[in-house]
Amino acid sequence: MLIVLIKTIITVLLVFFVIRLMGKRQIGEMQPFEFVITMILAEVACLPMNDPAIPLYTGMIPVVTLAFLDIVLTFVGRKSRTFRQFADGRSVIVIDGNGISGKNLARLNMSVDDVVMSCRSCGWPDLSLVAYAIVEPNGKFSVIPKPGAENAAVGLPVPIVEDGKPIKGNLELCGVTDKQLDQVIGGCKGLKDVLYMDVRRDGTVYVSPSSTPCYTRKLHLREGGWA
Repeated sequence: MLIVLIKTIITVLLVFFVIRLMGKRQIGEMQPFEFVITMILAEVACLPMNDPAIPLYTGMIPVVTLAFLDIVLTFVGRKSRTFRQFADGRSVIVIDGNGISGKNLARLNMSVDDVVMSCRSCGWPDLSLVAYAIVEPNGKFSVIPKPGAENAAVGLPVPIVEDGKPIKGNLELCGVTDKQLDQVIGGCKGLKDVLYMDVRRDGTVYVSPSSTPCYTRKLHLREGGWA
Protein backbone atom coordinates (compact mmCIF):
# COMPACT_ATOMS: atom_id res chain seq x y z
CA MET A 1 0.00 0.00 0.00
CA LEU A 2 2.85 2.35 0.88
CA ILE A 3 4.52 1.61 -2.46
CA VAL A 4 1.36 2.53 -4.36
CA LEU A 5 1.08 5.78 -2.38
CA ILE A 6 4.69 6.73 -3.08
CA LYS A 7 4.34 5.87 -6.78
CA THR A 8 1.16 7.95 -6.99
CA ILE A 9 2.77 11.00 -5.40
CA ILE A 10 5.85 10.77 -7.63
CA THR A 11 3.74 10.31 -10.77
CA VAL A 12 1.46 13.25 -9.95
CA LEU A 13 4.44 15.52 -9.28
CA LEU A 14 6.12 14.38 -12.50
CA VAL A 15 3.00 15.00 -14.61
CA PHE A 16 2.51 18.41 -12.95
CA PHE A 17 6.11 19.33 -13.75
CA VAL A 18 5.81 18.08 -17.34
CA ILE A 19 2.56 19.97 -17.96
CA ARG A 20 4.17 23.15 -16.65
CA LEU A 21 7.20 22.51 -18.84
CA MET A 22 5.02 21.99 -21.92
CA GLY A 23 3.21 25.26 -21.19
CA LYS A 24 -0.22 23.73 -21.75
CA ARG A 25 -3.20 26.01 -22.09
CA GLN A 26 -6.84 25.30 -21.47
CA ILE A 27 -8.14 22.26 -23.35
CA GLY A 28 -10.36 24.48 -25.50
CA GLU A 29 -7.27 26.39 -26.66
CA MET A 30 -5.14 23.35 -27.53
CA GLN A 31 -4.18 22.43 -31.04
CA PRO A 32 -5.15 18.88 -32.17
CA PHE A 33 -1.69 17.40 -31.60
CA GLU A 34 -1.38 19.03 -28.18
CA PHE A 35 -4.74 17.59 -27.16
CA VAL A 36 -3.73 14.07 -28.28
CA ILE A 37 -0.46 14.20 -26.35
CA THR A 38 -2.20 15.47 -23.22
CA MET A 39 -4.79 12.68 -23.39
CA ILE A 40 -2.12 10.00 -23.84
CA LEU A 41 -0.05 11.59 -21.08
CA ALA A 42 -2.89 11.13 -18.60
CA GLU A 43 -3.38 7.51 -19.69
CA VAL A 44 0.25 6.35 -19.43
CA ALA A 45 0.73 8.13 -16.10
CA CYS A 46 -2.00 5.97 -14.57
CA LEU A 47 -0.35 2.65 -15.44
CA PRO A 48 2.10 2.40 -12.51
CA MET A 49 -0.47 3.94 -10.16
CA ASN A 50 -3.12 1.30 -10.86
CA ASP A 51 -0.92 -1.78 -10.66
CA PRO A 52 1.68 -2.16 -7.87
CA ALA A 53 3.50 -4.80 -9.97
CA ILE A 54 4.30 -2.29 -12.71
CA PRO A 55 7.64 -0.52 -12.11
CA LEU A 56 7.49 3.25 -11.68
CA TYR A 57 9.80 3.88 -14.63
CA THR A 58 7.23 2.19 -16.93
CA GLY A 59 5.06 5.27 -16.51
CA MET A 60 7.82 7.85 -16.15
CA ILE A 61 9.62 7.11 -19.41
CA PRO A 62 6.52 7.59 -21.65
CA VAL A 63 5.61 10.79 -19.78
CA VAL A 64 9.04 12.31 -20.33
CA THR A 65 9.12 11.07 -23.94
CA LEU A 66 5.75 12.64 -24.72
CA ALA A 67 6.80 15.93 -23.14
CA PHE A 68 10.02 15.93 -25.18
CA LEU A 69 8.09 15.12 -28.36
CA ASP A 70 5.65 17.97 -27.74
CA ILE A 71 8.43 20.47 -27.09
CA VAL A 72 10.33 19.41 -30.23
CA LEU A 73 7.25 19.57 -32.45
CA THR A 74 6.26 22.95 -31.00
CA PHE A 75 9.75 24.27 -31.77
CA VAL A 76 9.63 22.91 -35.33
CA GLY A 77 6.16 24.44 -35.75
CA ARG A 78 7.48 27.87 -34.75
CA LYS A 79 10.21 27.61 -37.36
CA SER A 80 8.14 26.11 -40.18
CA ARG A 81 4.75 27.46 -41.19
CA THR A 82 4.22 24.48 -43.50
CA PHE A 83 4.73 21.99 -40.67
CA ARG A 84 2.53 24.05 -38.34
CA GLN A 85 -0.31 24.01 -40.84
CA PHE A 86 0.15 20.27 -41.36
CA ALA A 87 0.11 19.50 -37.62
CA ASP A 88 -2.47 22.03 -36.44
CA GLY A 89 -4.57 22.59 -39.55
CA ARG A 90 -5.77 25.93 -40.88
CA SER A 91 -8.53 28.36 -40.06
CA VAL A 92 -11.57 27.63 -42.20
CA ILE A 93 -14.12 30.27 -43.22
CA VAL A 94 -17.66 28.91 -42.97
CA ILE A 95 -19.48 32.21 -43.60
CA ASP A 96 -18.26 34.93 -45.94
CA GLY A 97 -19.74 37.58 -48.21
CA ASN A 98 -21.54 34.87 -50.20
CA GLY A 99 -23.18 33.34 -47.13
CA ILE A 100 -22.64 29.89 -45.65
CA SER A 101 -20.01 27.77 -47.40
CA GLY A 102 -21.38 24.26 -47.89
CA LYS A 103 -18.02 23.10 -49.24
CA ASN A 104 -16.14 24.17 -46.13
CA LEU A 105 -18.81 22.73 -43.86
CA ALA A 106 -18.29 19.37 -45.55
CA ARG A 107 -14.52 19.66 -44.97
CA LEU A 108 -15.12 20.21 -41.26
CA ASN A 109 -17.92 17.64 -40.99
CA MET A 110 -20.17 20.38 -39.63
CA SER A 111 -23.86 20.95 -40.23
CA VAL A 112 -25.65 24.22 -40.94
CA ASP A 113 -27.23 23.93 -37.49
CA ASP A 114 -23.73 23.79 -35.94
CA VAL A 115 -22.88 27.10 -37.61
CA VAL A 116 -26.11 28.78 -36.52
CA MET A 117 -25.66 27.63 -32.91
CA SER A 118 -22.02 28.74 -32.87
CA CYS A 119 -22.96 32.20 -34.17
CA ARG A 120 -25.62 32.48 -31.47
CA SER A 121 -23.05 31.47 -28.85
CA CYS A 122 -20.81 34.31 -30.08
CA GLY A 123 -23.66 36.78 -29.69
CA TRP A 124 -24.61 37.02 -33.38
CA PRO A 125 -27.87 35.12 -33.94
CA ASP A 126 -28.63 37.13 -37.11
CA LEU A 127 -26.46 35.71 -39.93
CA SER A 128 -27.32 38.67 -42.16
CA LEU A 129 -25.12 40.78 -39.85
CA VAL A 130 -22.15 38.38 -40.05
CA ALA A 131 -19.35 39.24 -42.48
CA TYR A 132 -17.18 36.24 -41.64
CA ALA A 133 -17.44 33.21 -39.37
CA ILE A 134 -14.27 31.22 -38.93
CA VAL A 135 -13.48 27.88 -37.33
CA GLU A 136 -9.99 28.15 -35.84
CA PRO A 137 -7.45 25.28 -35.72
CA ASN A 138 -8.10 24.81 -31.99
CA GLY A 139 -11.83 24.37 -32.68
CA LYS A 140 -12.92 27.79 -31.48
CA PHE A 141 -15.48 29.76 -33.46
CA SER A 142 -14.83 33.38 -34.40
CA VAL A 143 -17.39 35.84 -35.78
CA ILE A 144 -16.56 39.11 -37.53
CA PRO A 145 -19.66 41.31 -37.95
CA LYS A 146 -20.37 43.52 -40.94
CA PRO A 147 -19.51 47.22 -40.64
CA GLY A 148 -22.16 48.98 -38.59
CA ALA A 149 -23.68 45.72 -37.37
CA GLU A 150 -22.90 46.66 -33.78
CA ASN A 151 -25.49 49.44 -34.01
CA ALA A 152 -28.13 47.30 -35.69
CA ALA A 153 -31.07 45.92 -33.75
CA VAL A 154 -30.21 42.28 -33.08
CA GLY A 155 -33.25 40.03 -32.91
CA LEU A 156 -33.68 36.28 -32.95
CA PRO A 157 -34.47 35.08 -36.49
CA VAL A 158 -36.41 31.84 -36.84
CA PRO A 159 -34.91 29.20 -39.19
CA ILE A 160 -37.44 28.06 -41.80
CA VAL A 161 -35.22 26.05 -44.17
CA GLU A 162 -32.05 24.05 -43.48
CA ASP A 163 -30.15 21.88 -45.96
CA GLY A 164 -32.88 22.25 -48.56
CA LYS A 165 -35.65 21.07 -46.23
CA PRO A 166 -38.43 23.33 -44.94
CA ILE A 167 -39.05 23.38 -41.20
CA LYS A 168 -42.83 23.06 -41.21
CA GLY A 169 -43.39 23.95 -37.58
CA ASN A 170 -41.41 27.19 -37.88
CA LEU A 171 -43.13 28.12 -41.15
CA GLU A 172 -46.49 27.83 -39.44
CA LEU A 173 -45.20 29.68 -36.37
CA CYS A 174 -44.09 32.66 -38.45
CA GLY A 175 -47.03 32.61 -40.83
CA VAL A 176 -44.96 31.98 -43.98
CA THR A 177 -47.06 30.29 -46.65
CA ASP A 178 -45.82 27.86 -49.32
CA LYS A 179 -46.52 30.52 -51.95
CA GLN A 180 -44.35 33.04 -50.12
CA LEU A 181 -41.64 30.44 -49.73
CA ASP A 182 -41.66 29.86 -53.49
CA GLN A 183 -41.38 33.60 -54.08
CA VAL A 184 -38.38 33.89 -51.76
CA ILE A 185 -36.41 31.05 -53.34
CA GLY A 186 -36.80 32.64 -56.76
CA GLY A 187 -33.31 34.06 -56.31
CA CYS A 188 -31.67 30.63 -56.35
CA LYS A 189 -32.00 27.25 -58.08
CA GLY A 190 -34.83 25.97 -55.93
CA LEU A 191 -35.51 24.80 -52.40
CA LYS A 192 -32.88 22.02 -52.49
CA ASP A 193 -30.26 24.67 -53.28
CA VAL A 194 -30.98 26.55 -50.03
CA LEU A 195 -28.48 25.79 -47.28
CA TYR A 196 -30.18 28.07 -44.79
CA MET A 197 -33.12 30.47 -44.62
CA ASP A 198 -34.58 32.39 -41.71
CA VAL A 199 -37.20 35.07 -41.12
CA ARG A 200 -37.52 38.01 -38.74
CA ARG A 201 -40.56 39.60 -37.13
CA ASP A 202 -40.52 42.43 -39.65
CA GLY A 203 -40.78 39.91 -42.51
CA THR A 204 -37.14 40.15 -43.63
CA VAL A 205 -35.96 36.80 -44.94
CA TYR A 206 -32.28 35.85 -45.16
CA VAL A 207 -31.41 33.19 -47.75
CA SER A 208 -28.04 31.46 -48.13
CA PRO A 209 -28.01 29.18 -51.22
CA SER A 210 -25.19 26.75 -51.94
CA SER A 211 -24.60 27.87 -55.54
CA THR A 212 -25.28 31.63 -55.48
CA PRO A 213 -24.53 34.50 -53.06
CA CYS A 214 -26.80 35.07 -50.09
CA TYR A 215 -29.59 37.63 -50.31
CA THR A 216 -32.55 39.04 -48.39
CA ARG A 217 -36.22 39.46 -49.27
CA LYS A 218 -39.13 41.17 -47.57
CA LEU A 219 -42.37 39.31 -46.89
CA HIS A 220 -45.71 40.53 -45.62
CA LEU A 221 -46.48 38.13 -42.80
CA ARG A 222 -50.13 37.55 -42.07
CA GLU A 223 -51.44 39.25 -38.97
CA GLY A 224 -51.11 37.10 -35.86
CA GLY A 225 -48.92 34.65 -37.72
CA TRP A 226 -45.92 35.21 -35.48
CA ALA A 227 -46.60 33.64 -32.09
